[in-house]
Amino acid sequence: MLANTSPAIAFILLTLCCLGSTAAYAEGKDPESDRSSTTQKLESLPTVALAARPMVTVYEVTSNVTEIEARAATAMFTTALVKSKQFRVLERSKIANGVAREREMNQTGVTSGTSATKQIKGANVIFEATISEATASKSSGSGGFSIGGMQLGGGSTKDEVGMDVRVLSVGTGEVLDSINVRKEVAGSQSSVSGIGNLLGTLAANSGQDLRGMNPDASFQSAHKEGMDRAVRAVMEQAIFELAQRSSQWVDE
Repeated sequence: MLANTSPAIAFILLTLCCLGSTAAYAEGKDPESDRSSTTQKLESLPTVALAARPMVTVYEVTSNVTEIEARAATAMFTTALVKSKQFRVLERSKIANGVAREREMNQTGVTSGTSATKQIKGANVIFEATISEATASKSSGSGGFSIGGMQLGGGSTKDEVGMDVRVLSVGTGEVLDSINVRKEVAGSQSSVSGIGNLLGTLAANSGQDLRGMNPDASFQSAHKEGMDRAVRAVMEQAIFELAQRSSQWVDE
């Protein structure tokens, strides 16, 4: 069939075959650690000596975003605090499931050591965080055009997520610092259809007859940043900025 087909049509057919072959043998990517720009910001902070770091904790991150539950948000916030290497982070949200059980086994002699006789360290500062806003489809747009019976279309959407963080003194209950951070969550989609119509038009213009062998295909693709990734970026940006001001916190 390709021998009786114009070079333009043959090129399109071969391209479609290559695309199909690539998709058939595509393999998933290996897992990798987070190397986002906000993670790199946290890692760029000068490491504070362990003894000089303030004792901090977070009990629960409140989430008003249905895609992110409070427990997952709390875990992400705790991870970001540790990654900054600016604070001594004390576990509180899951202490009954882990630390308390281990101490109980130590107290009854099931485990070795003297961990049950030691006091759990107290926090000087508590972080309170709320995923306070999530604006769906803050803006959107779409468009398309047709050529030779083939239609190409595309569009984009922009959502927004925001977080408020407060820093509280355990000793006085005073709000030592606060910050709110927002992030745009972008998405895009594209589609191609009617490829067979274009092939037929090209064949007709070159005086060729495909004899009922007119192929057709359509493609659709969409991409959108995950809400969990966006929320993690907002958290890391908030902690990055707060960490740089932590020396100004006065805990009387």
